[in-house]
Amino acid sequence: MKTVKDYIRTIVDFPHEGIMFRDVTTLFADPRGFRMAIDQMLHPYAGMQIDKVVGLEARGFILGGAIAHQLTVGFVPIRKKGKLPGAVISEAYTLEYGEAVMEIHDDAIKAGERILVVDDLLATGGTAAAGIKLIERLGGEIVSTSFIIDLPELGGRKVLEDMGMDVQVLCEFEGA
Repeated sequence: MKTVKDYIRTIVDFPHEGIMFRDVTTLFADPRGFRMAIDQMLHPYAGMQIDKVVGLEARGFILGGAIAHQLTVGFVPIRKKGKLPGAVISEAYTLEYGEAVMEIHDDAIKAGERILVVDDLLATGGTAAAGIKLIERLGGEIVSTSFIIDLPELGGRKVLEDMGMDVQVLCEFEGA
């Protein structure tokens, strides 16, 4: 029987030499694999009150939209700087070389709303941590974070857990 991990392909030396890119587009393209991933991501939250799902750019939008639909709750995107119209709040975070900025609409989450944060991959945790800070600045209460893939060697899980987050993952891959 196939697992979610079996649907994910690895592309060697992308986007740079030495990187093992974990490509979830093959998982998304397969109807059984995609359903399996969404169902497994939903499972820990059965019967739990969640008000909104937040998806992190960009593959988190695909997962977050499907999960929000299944939970019958709203979906909120957190995007890279300059992509959202209207009033936003921003959070900068460090990348391997430089800095990036994530943004959310300043009215996307109301104080006290219970939020599930979703993305495809947890590496260093920088993007997720920035998203969590944005949600918390708006008064959202994060129920959990959910990812398809964890790259344990890069330490993202520990970063999020040190922030007090519950972290759920479907599979792990060794290496960066």
